[in-house]
Formats: sequence, C-alpha cells, structure tokens
Amino acid sequence: MRSTRSRTVVVEARTDTDRQWQSGAAEAAAAHLAGLDVTRDALYSPAELYDRDVYADTFDARANVWARAACGPAEALAEVLHDQAVDTALATWVRDRPLVGVMGGHAADRGTVAYADAARLGALLGDRHVVATGGGPGAMEAANLGGRMAGLSAAALEEALGLVAAVPSFRPSIDAWVGAARAALALSPDPRPSLGVPTWHYGHEPPNLFATAIAKYFRNALREAILLQVCDAGIVFLPGAGGTVQEIFQDACENYYATDAAVAPMVLVGRTYWTRTLPAWPLLQALAQGRAMEGHVHLVDTVDEAAALFS
Repeated sequence: MRSTRSRTVVVEARTDTDRQWQSGAAEAAAAHLAGLDVTRDALYSPAELYDRDVYADTFDARANVWARAACGPAEALAEVLHDQAVDTALATWVRDRPLVGVMGGHAADRGTVAYADAARLGALLGDRHVVATGGGPGAMEAANLGGRMAGLSAAALEEALGLVAAVPSFRPSIDAWVGAARAALALSPDPRPSLGVPTWHYGHEPPNLFATAIAKYFRNALREAILLQVCDAGIVFLPGAGGTVQEIFQDACENYYATDAAVAPMVLVGRTYWTRTLPAWPLLQALAQGRAMEGHVHLVDTVDEAAALFS
C-alpha cells in the first residue's frame, strides 16, 4: 500500500530579508564549525560525515560538539536553516521512491540474532522498497546494511554480517566500529538506495555507514516527525525501548486521524515482546478499533512475516 502522506513539514520561503538573515547565520556558523552549509541542496553521504580517519576529527563529531555548546541567536538560526535545507533536499530525494521504515533499538549489537534479523528484514524489504531508518547503530544500522545489499545473495549478506561482528558495538571505539563497517561496504559496491535520518541531538550515537543517503538534523523533534512521514509505504517496528515506543504511538497518531487513502501500515514484530515485555500492542489495537487504520496494524512473530506484508 502506498499512502498519500505529506512528506515534508518545513515550508521554504525566500525573500530579501530571508537572505540577509541566512547570510548572517551562515557567517556565525562558519566561524565555529567549518563545513556547515546552511544552504546545502543535497543529503549527506557517509563520506561527508566521516571526512577524517579519526572519528573525533570528523565533521560529524565536530558538529556534535558545536550543537551542544552554548550559542546565540545567529547560531540557533544556523541550525534551523541547516535543517530546513536538509528537509528540502530530503523531499527531493524521496520523490518517486516508496519508503518502508524500520524502527528498532540501538542496543542490538552486531553478531546478535536481533541484528541479523534486522539485516535480513532490510534485505527482504529492499527488494521492492527503499529502507529508511533512524540512521544510528543497532537495528537501524542492520536494516540499512540489509537494504543496501538487497538483490545480492544471502551468502553475501552473511559475509557482511561476519565482517561487522568483529566489532560488536561503537563502544568503546567508534574508529574500530567504523573500520569494520568499511570492510563490509566493499561487498556492495553498487548498493540499493537506503536512507538514514539521524540527529546530533543523540550525538553520542554515531551515524551508520550503510545508508547511502543521510538526512541529519540538529533538531530531534523535527527529525522524528519527518522520519515517520517519509515512510509512506509503512513502518516495521522491531523490539526496542523508549524511542521505539515513542515512534509507534507517534505514527499511530498520524494514522488515527488519517483518511483511508493516507493510512500507512504498521507492523510490530515479536508477539511476546509487544504483548508482555512492553505491551504496546493491546493499546495500539484498541486505538485502531473502528478507525481507518484498523485493518492496517499487524502483529507478527518473524521478519519474514513482516516483509511478506509489503510484497
């Protein structure tokens, strides 16, 4: 199912006054963070964020430091203008691409069953859709890895999973974590498109390298809303904690008030998890009763069942 959801929440306005404010904000940003472009017209690539060999020296790390520093109105405006530019670029990137979101916990380490399942889900979904995630580590990274390798053999995906498993987490060394990812990237030189939508609000979590396009925002509230909106073909929710539960009900709110044509499927994976560990399913099911979304919320046990709903 392809919904008619709005895919952007930022409206671009360009007047002479806008340009004057923009110029001042750009100068203020450049004085503190070299490379920050508040007028960029494309999404980030992993190479742009990881532009140095040592993570602490990269643009991504420096942007995180800058975002957490005390700043004045011009710097705050620079963040707003940057996020607007990213949103405009994202609206262009997603056009004519059916996106399925995969939401799940950042705590799924490489080498675990949860990580492998998320990667396999990404590969299954990526055959017909573009996989979109929050762009971070854990299940998000795994789904982006699977999405970029969609169409390749199961053996190739297993090889990639073996390579990244050598460094299970970005803790204690982001550099080692990135190095293992780079080794796996070589297995998909012609990747399927895959989207990551991370935020510097969670700057302690580095963006994964497997998304082919990265819409990175300073403001997390905007990022959360846009990530859910661009997934117009639906969202799969893997086991997760607070962030995943928030995404379930933020998405449910959109679907609750949506017309029949605008409802996007919601698929929760893990019956025991979502009915006992974190019982989000009973509330979601009760919320959906009698609404247009009722026939579009699903609870399944496996990623294979989840992927089959999008075939």
